[in-house]
Amino acid sequence: MWSFPRSPSLRGGVHPQPRKQATRHLAIEPLPLPRRLYLPVQQHIGAPARPLVAPGDRVLKGQMVASGDGAVSAAVHASTSGQVLAIEPHPAPHPSGLPVLTLVIAPDGDDRWVDLPEPDHALSLSREEIARRVAAAGVVGMGGATFPAAVKLNLGTRHAIDTLILNGSECEPYLSCDDRLMREHPGEIIDGARILRQALGAQRTLIVVEDNKPEALAALRERLYVADAIQAVAVPTRYPMGSERHIIRAVTGREIPAGKLGADVGVMVHNVATARAVHRAVRHHQPLVSRIVTVGGGAVARPANLEVPLGARVQDLLEHCGGTPTAPARLLMGGPMMGQVIPHARVPVVKGSNGVIALTAAEARSADPGPCIRCGRCVAACPSGLTPLEMAARIRAGDLDGAAARGLSDCVACGACAYVCPAHLPLVQYFQHAKGALADRREQGQHQERIRRLAQRRRERQEAEARAKAEAAAQRKAERAARRQRKTAGKEHKTEA
Repeated sequence: MWSFPRSPSLRGGVHPQPRKQATRHLAIEPLPLPRRLYLPVQQHIGAPARPLVAPGDRVLKGQMVASGDGAVSAAVHASTSGQVLAIEPHPAPHPSGLPVLTLVIAPDGDDRWVDLPEPDHALSLSREEIARRVAAAGVVGMGGATFPAAVKLNLGTRHAIDTLILNGSECEPYLSCDDRLMREHPGEIIDGARILRQALGAQRTLIVVEDNKPEALAALRERLYVADAIQAVAVPTRYPMGSERHIIRAVTGREIPAGKLGADVGVMVHNVATARAVHRAVRHHQPLVSRIVTVGGGAVARPANLEVPLGARVQDLLEHCGGTPTAPARLLMGGPMMGQVIPHARVPVVKGSNGVIALTAAEARSADPGPCIRCGRCVAACPSGLTPLEMAARIRAGDLDGAAARGLSDCVACGACAYVCPAHLPLVQYFQHAKGALADRREQGQHQERIRRLAQRRRERQEAEARAKAEAAAQRKAERAARRQRKTAGKEHKTEA
C-alpha cells in the first residue's frame, strides 16, 4: 500500500464549501441531441485546428472535421452524423464572448458512426503508435487545461518519467462529473492508466482521489489488481489539491522548480476523464466527441451529471435540466474557483467544459471591492507561496515587471487568494490581466526583434548587392582598360613594323 512521503506539509489552500450534495448522488445521463451543434476549431491550448469540410458536406459521428495544425494543436471530430450548415464565427465559451471560427452541424438523428477498426490489444502498441492514436482522436486534458494529450505523451521520450498520476481529486465546489465517472466507469479509467503508463514507460501509477469521495475510491480499488502496479490513493480534501504542482508534492514529495513542468521531476499528471478518453481512442479508435458535464448551482431547476455531445450549447443543457426558474446572477463554465464567467447561454460545450454552474445572487457572493488592508490572508492561502497583495499593488501601479519579479508566472490562478480576501479584491483578474499584458509585450518585443532581423538582413543583402555591383563594375572597367591597353600595344607594334 502506498504511503505518503515525509515531505513538508502543503502550504496554503482553502476549504470552500463543497456544495456537491446536489449532484454527487446522480448517475450520468445522456443529453438528447440538440437541433444544432457548434464545434469551435479552437478547443485546446495551441494553434486552431484547420477545417477539412465545407458547408453542405455530410458527416458521420467521429469523422475528423478539422485537423490539428502545428506542433501544439488538436483535431476536432463530428459529435454526431448530419450536415455541415456553415463554418462561421460564433461566440466562444469565454468571458469576452468574442466569436471564433466554428463548424455548425445539423444532426440527422441517426447518430451513425464512421467506420471504425476492430478493437485491438492496446498494450502491445509502441509508444509512438499510442501517441499517434491519441493525437488522431483529438484528446486533450479534460480537467480544464485542454493541453493536447499526445504532446504530453511525447514528453516521455525526452524525460525519464517514473510516475504517472491520474488526477481524480476534483477539488472545485459543485462539480461531481469526475466523481461519477470514477464510480460508473472505473474499468475504463484503469485501462486508460495502463495505456498511458505504456506510452510513458512509467514504473508506478497512482490514481489520486480526495477523501471526500469514498465511493469513487472503493470503485477503483475493487477493479485493481496487485499485478497492475496501480494504486488508488486518498489525499486530504483541500483546495487546490487538483493543481499539478500540489498533487505531485502531496503524493511524491517532489517540488517542481519555477518555470518547469512535472516531467522535469519525472512525473506526468493526467485527469481521470482524459484517461477514459485515451482508453476509447487507443483501444476502440473512438475520437473525443462527448464529455461528462455537471450542471448545477442554485438557479438550476434540476441539477444533473450529463454525457454531452461536444458542441451542444449551454442553453441546451439548462433546458434539459428544467431551466433556471431563478435568473442566474452568474453563469460559469467550470467551477466557481477557476471557471470562466460566460456572458450568455448560447456558447457551446467544448472539450475542457467540466461544469455549467448557474449561481444565485446569494451563491455568487457579489460585493464591491474595497481597499486592501494588508491583512495577509491571501499570503497564507496562496498554495504557491507567493505574496498576492504585493503583486496586486504593483499591477495596480502599472509595475508589471515588479509583479513578475515577485513570482507572477508561478501563479496557478486557483483563486484561493480572492476567496479569503475580506476586501473582495479581484486578485485573480489582476494576475490574469498582468500575465496577458506581459505576454503581449513579449510578443510585441519578439515582433520588433523579427522586424529588426529582417531589416538587418535586408541591409546586409543590399550591401552585398552593392558590393557585387561595385565589383562587377570594377571588373568591367579593368577589362575595358585591358582591352584599350592591348589595342594600343597592337598599334605601336604595327608602327614599328
